[in-house]
Formats: sequence, structure tokens, C-alpha cells
Amino acid sequence: MAKNKTVYVCAACGHNSPRWLGRCPSCNAWGSLAEERERPAASTTLSQRAQAAQAGGSVRAMPLSEVTTDAARRIPTGIQELDRVLGGGPVAGGVVLVGGDPGIGKSTLLLQGLGGIAGQGGSALYVTGEESAAQIALRAERLETPGISKVHVLATTDLEDVEELLKRDAPDVVVIDSIQTLRCRELESSAGSVSQLREVTARLVDMAKARGLSLFLIGHVTKEGAIAGPKVLEHLVDTVLSFEGDATQAFRILRATKNRFGPAHEMGVFEMLREGLIEVSDPSAMFLSERPKHAAGSLVVPTVQGNRPLLIEVQALVAQAAYGSARRVATGVDSSRLAILLAVLDRKAHVQVLDQDVFVSVVGGARVDEPAVDLALALAVASSLRDRPLSPETVVFGEVGLTGEVRAVARAGLRLAEARKLGFTRAILPLGCVERLRANEREGMDLVAVRDIHEALAAAFR
Repeated sequence: MAKNKTVYVCAACGHNSPRWLGRCPSCNAWGSLAEERERPAASTTLSQRAQAAQAGGSVRAMPLSEVTTDAARRIPTGIQELDRVLGGGPVAGGVVLVGGDPGIGKSTLLLQGLGGIAGQGGSALYVTGEESAAQIALRAERLETPGISKVHVLATTDLEDVEELLKRDAPDVVVIDSIQTLRCRELESSAGSVSQLREVTARLVDMAKARGLSLFLIGHVTKEGAIAGPKVLEHLVDTVLSFEGDATQAFRILRATKNRFGPAHEMGVFEMLREGLIEVSDPSAMFLSERPKHAAGSLVVPTVQGNRPLLIEVQALVAQAAYGSARRVATGVDSSRLAILLAVLDRKAHVQVLDQDVFVSVVGGARVDEPAVDLALALAVASSLRDRPLSPETVVFGEVGLTGEVRAVARAGLRLAEARKLGFTRAILPLGCVERLRANEREGMDLVAVRDIHEALAAAFR
């Protein structure tokens, strides 16, 4: 009988090495290789392989016209913001990986979702490996979710116990809290190791697909904010959700980074209260509720998160560098993108900011990655430098190129409609966006079309 041999597995990417290395040769992560015991593959005889090949002769492909989509049905949770991010609710047979900082509210949100499903007559199971069943019951008593008392709870860290229960009871929706705590008895490595994560996740995904149950996996995150474990976990699942926000603040943002059954980059907003997570139906008004009027360096940007338009406030503060090189601090936007915009302002618009300390922030804890925020960032920096506020009824959006041109962005009509809804009457936007707007999308707004950063500055401080 072959003995198990020792291998060293990278916790970041899952790369195997026969000996320990200080740096992973696959992903270049330092100190990520951990020792594990590898199981030898089961040997098969020639007759066994022949029998397997003969059994596979019954496999048949079918045309797409004969494939039914009834199996991929949605299971609404009753939480509209959660269903929006998922594309209409969890899918039967779909697997969702949810990551977020400890204490951010992952368990609370999914427990509320299970309560909503159970309240509509569905069967829901909550598997906990980190807390006892009594702790889950105490949390359920605090949450004001109808049907939460009908949710079943299983406290275990053994994968085999979970598989046995799923085969016997066949629930509609299952939450695993967390995937790092489950352990397969056949493997000698500890729970949370790379081999355990891959084995446990693969077996749960196979069971979800075969039995048509909707599966949620809660995952820990690293100090960098990425979901712990090898990247292969994100490839095994259908949807990856990230729960963001500061645990010291009330607002939380649920964002989809991958979704095979709906739009990616969709976003939902929640407020954490004693009764649980409450949906924020109008996040634009929430983000702008405490916006200062006539303040230099403050601008409103209409962004699009998935299919949702969202107005956010961008603030910039420019101060004389006291000593050494100038500082660049960005919160909620890409710091490298900010450095590029400052260079464009200096070289193409003759706005001297390279010797200044520049601080930029997106108010409310939101994060914006789309290029439509470029023009607003540049004008906010110029406004703070000149100490001249823009009109509080003005919104700004557009992409800024390296030569100073202002490029068009997608869904300009959707952005303007959201701005009109909240009372904004003027918009500075790329000329290319104005040319693509329909007549009804132009109504109710004074549109100022600009071609480059020079025209944008002139329009902003006119």
C-alpha cells in the first residue's frame, strides 16, 4: 500500500511543490507554502478502465432547442437588495460564495434570507461550524424576520454529516458558515487547508448541481480583503459576492464580482440595526443626505453599479506639502488613477498640483472603479485648489484621457434620469454622450458638453 507523501501547497493559488520554497513559483506570493499530506491516486486496472469506457457509451449530447431551463428556477428570499445582486434571487443548483470582514454581517444577512425563504414555504438549512446552535437561535430571536423560526440548524464541522443530511432531507437552500471550518475525514490535513477547501467545496458543488439545491458558502477573507483559500474556489462557484463596509459604521454594501446567472458588479445597500440588516431602497439619497452645500472640492457623480444608477459625492482636499514629497491619499477610488489625473491637470490644463498634498475620498464608504468618475475627480481637485465651489445643482461625469480629452461613457441617459430624480438641473458631460442621448433623455437638464479638460474647467467655474 502506497504511503501518503508530503507536499507543500500554496495557500494563495493551490500550487503544489515537492519541497518548501520561500516564494511560490506560480503566483509569487511569499511565505504561502504550507506542508500537507497528499493521498495517492487510486490505481485502476485495465479491465476497470474498459468497463468505464463501455459505460460511457450511453452519453448523448442534445441540441439547445431540447434543453429546458425550468431547472434553473429562482428562489426569492424576500430581501429585494439581496435578490437584486443575485439577479432575481438564488438559483436552484447554483452555488454562491460570500466573503467579507469578520463582524460585517454575512451570517446575519444570510440567516435573514433563509427566514424569508422558510416563510414562503421553502425548506432552509443553516450549517454552522463556528457557532453553536444556541448562538444561532439567540441571533434569530433578535432578527425580526417572519419565518425565521422554521429554519433548520446543524452545528458540525464534518463534511460527511452535512452530506448525509442533504441526501436525507433535500432542503431548497443551504448556508455553510463557514467553508473553512468543514473537514473531510478522508484527508489528514486540518480544516481550512488548501486540500480540505478544494475537496469540501468540490463535493458540495457536485451535490448542489446533482440535487438542484441552492448553496451559499461563507468564506473568510485575508487582511488584503480577498477571500481566503486558493483562487480555484472562485472558479468552482457560480456567483461571488463581497460584503463591504466599515464595521464601526451602519451602512453595508453587497457587491457581485462574478455572476453566471445575472449581471456582475451589481450592488445592494443595507443598514445595520439591532433588528438586523435593513434594505436601503434609495441609496443615492442616503449617500447625499449630509452633503455640504457650496463647499469647495465637493462634487456629485452619477455612477452605474451593474444595472443601478447611483449618485455619490466625491470630495477632494488640496494642501501645501509641508515637507518632503507631496502625498497622495485616495479612499474609494484607485490611487494610481488619481496620480494620472493630477499629471493630466498639470501638463494639459496648467493646474499646478504636483507639488501639493492631495486627499480624495468617496463619501459613505462606497468604492467606484468605473472611469466615469475621472472628470469629477479632476474638477474636485481644481475646485479645492482654487477654493471655488461648483454649483450644488451640478453633476459631473466623463472619462479623461492622457491627452486631456474627455471621452464618452455608457448609459448617460440612465445617469441623467437619476440626477433629475434628486433635483439636479445641470450636468457637465462629454460631447460624445450628448450626441447619443434621445430627446426625452435631455429634458429637464441643462447639459454642458465638453471636449477636453480645458472646456470642463471653463464650464465648471463659469
